[in-house]
Amino acid sequence: MTPRIPDISKVRQLIPPLSHHLHKGQAGRVGVVGGSEDYTGAPYFSGIAAMKVGVDLCHIFCEPGAGTVIKAYSPDLIVHPYLRTTEKQGADGPSIKEIVDRVTTIFSRLHVLVVGPGLSRDSLMLDTAKELILKAREKDMAIVVDADGLYLVQQHPETVKDYKKAVLTPNVVEFQRLCERMNIDTKGKPGDQTAMALSKALGGVTVVQKGGVDYITNGTDILKCDVEGGLKRMGGQGDILSGAIAAFLAWGKAYEERVWEHSNEIQSKDIAMYAAWSGCCISRGSSKLAFRKHKRAVLTSHMLEEIGDSYSEFLDQ
Repeated sequence: MTPRIPDISKVRQLIPPLSHHLHKGQAGRVGVVGGSEDYTGAPYFSGIAAMKVGVDLCHIFCEPGAGTVIKAYSPDLIVHPYLRTTEKQGADGPSIKEIVDRVTTIFSRLHVLVVGPGLSRDSLMLDTAKELILKAREKDMAIVVDADGLYLVQQHPETVKDYKKAVLTPNVVEFQRLCERMNIDTKGKPGDQTAMALSKALGGVTVVQKGGVDYITNGTDILKCDVEGGLKRMGGQGDILSGAIAAFLAWGKAYEERVWEHSNEIQSKDIAMYAAWSGCCISRGSSKLAFRKHKRAVLTSHMLEEIGDSYSEFLDQ
């Protein structure tokens, strides 16, 4: 199957109108599970990117050492310091069940869950994230898995297997490790074919294979995003992508619920694919615009400043 670029006029239908008739939260509510003492920037980038793309609300679920820092980054994010690392849990700390129960009290307020940015590989954080993914599945919630969340999937593929509302966003190394875990031979095979094989092995989850060209596949269809990007690979760009995808997934949920009047042309099975492709376009475009301004001095925070213009370019395709 040849990778294709979707009909942008159809993808645009996922975007809610800017209207006085919508109220707070109807244009998207995103949750991000991640943020530990050593990694505070990643969940911030993911959450604030989702908001800059256009969602109304974003909740960050992190451990206390990250919570105060993330709150200081932006008052626009709602920060819940409910998670615990093994070191910080202590003898009297909350159990995984207690942590999960506390986080899931917020799930009714969310459309989408992003799992992984800044999570760390602490065993308690990973075990908690695993349970939260399973709870999100029970709620039929769309999930974006990135960064340390992908390490979790490498260890426990069953966490996302067969869940077609899951979107995985591996980089080159993470993609290779996932393929090895699922016994997929990548030698000498085109990237789009191995991406499709990985998606099929995981039961039809949407896989975003990031690279010079991004491939997005659910195992039966495959899209490509060849929008020009920047030439510097600083950390945090993947976090912005996860937030951008989450925004479109949140809009997809609102689309299904007919929050606004539309022609209902998009099938539910295509929402994750269109959301992932749209997120790739906006993320790559933001990288391009930021790099043009700052060259080698470009930082991921500069990409955030370009999301608005990148979004406009995306609509003008």
